[in-house]
Amino acid sequence: MAEAAQWSPACLCVLCGLPAAGKSTLTRRIVGTAAERGWRAAVVSYDELIPEMAYYTDVEEDGLNLTDMHSNWKSYRQAVLQCIEQVLEQPEVVVELPSNPLINGAAWQPCVQALLQPKESHTDGTPLLFLLDDNFYYPSMRYEVYQLARKLSLGFCQVYLQCDLETCIRRNQSRPKPIPIKVIMEMEKRLEFPNPQKNPWESQSISLNSTNDVSKSDIQRVMELISVALDNPLSPAEDNSEQKEADRLKCATSVVHQADQACRRLISEAMKAARENQVPSEHMRVLAARLNECKVTFLHDLRKQFLQEVCFLQEEDIGVEQVVKNIFDDKKNEILSQFISNHKTM
Repeated sequence: MAEAAQWSPACLCVLCGLPAAGKSTLTRRIVGTAAERGWRAAVVSYDELIPEMAYYTDVEEDGLNLTDMHSNWKSYRQAVLQCIEQVLEQPEVVVELPSNPLINGAAWQPCVQALLQPKESHTDGTPLLFLLDDNFYYPSMRYEVYQLARKLSLGFCQVYLQCDLETCIRRNQSRPKPIPIKVIMEMEKRLEFPNPQKNPWESQSISLNSTNDVSKSDIQRVMELISVALDNPLSPAEDNSEQKEADRLKCATSVVHQADQACRRLISEAMKAARENQVPSEHMRVLAARLNECKVTFLHDLRKQFLQEVCFLQEEDIGVEQVVKNIFDDKKNEILSQFISNHKTM
């Protein structure tokens, strides 16, 4: 089992929430407070480390697909964690370029330099803090960080910034490169904030209301959370319960992705049927929006039900096509029939 013995102590702190919820602002305040305590801190900003091209997704007839975006980001998120692991396992080597070509080298250099200077401080007991700044809207995304912390016997904690959708959209629009509003709205529907009751591994988590400015007392709460995590590094689990949880999250993501593809096929069939019935183009756009909204709701409910109520099954045991046919197909046919019927009565 690998250990980051050279660093003592060290902590991975996940900052999660909607875009423009205030994560980057919070990281700057944490870094400043950490410096006052003599800690070394590095901000791992996924937006800066992951190339912009990784966030592109196709806009199809039935709308924006956040599931495809999640799948595309996965390899990049894993690359970020691999780079962090390399630094922790080889602190004596100043890694000027990331070990993974997927990562933006120009953004990685200042992160590493902040950690490795001065060199003699690597083993002097000075706390080391990684602040991972991303949306982390699925528990499976955060669990990947937890797994790395456990593998290397590091501290682990999470800070969820709770900010209302309207405020996030307003802040986002003032950015030089705003994120599409539709992406934020879809993410808000999918976001699953830390839930220690459901996921015991999220026990070291707090929630901050960031609709307004974060207060000094909020910063104090964050620093206390990190201190506890530093004093209580994770150790490898003695049983396989957490591995089962990881497998369950992985399986749920795969099932939702398969269901999404099946829904897309059914929507394409519905749109074809509508065209054959000569539904006007302006009604076709409304039909596409209705079907896509139905799909998003169905996939969200499917994932939620799978994680909360269905005990773990192997992926191949789940009849995804049949589940989609039994639930989504009926709803799709109902919407399609309504549009065709309305057209014929006009």
